[in-house]
Amino acid sequence: QVQLVESGGGLVQPGGSLRLSCAASGNIFRINTMAWYRQAPGKQRELVASITSGGTTNYADSVKGRFTISRDNAKNTGYLQMNSLKTEDTAVYYCNAHILTMLLEGSYNWGPGTQVTVSS
Repeated sequence: QVQLVESGGGLVQPGGSLRLSCAASGNIFRINTMAWYRQAPGKQRELVASITSGGTTNYADSVKGRFTISRDNAKNTGYLQMNSLKTEDTAVYYCNAHILTMLLEGSYNWGPGTQVTVSS
């Protein structure tokens, strides 16, 4: 069994920065793609950014140039550096990862989410 836990959310003023972390734990053999999603009140969950095990990244147009996704494979941890934050970035941010266990069973896993609020 594997678990994802996000951290680093909080309240920040417009133009500010936050760094989210996503730590994976459990019976992990390999983490394939890691991704960050967000869901604002009354809206559908949307993909923010993703990164493959080889480091290839993908971003939503709304965050390109402001957000950077990265990962530390040795620590089984992913990150989302968010700069130049806007009020419309306010949402619950979720980590998602495709994880292969020691039994070579693969599945997509979600963290519980962390709240990011951008407000003056």
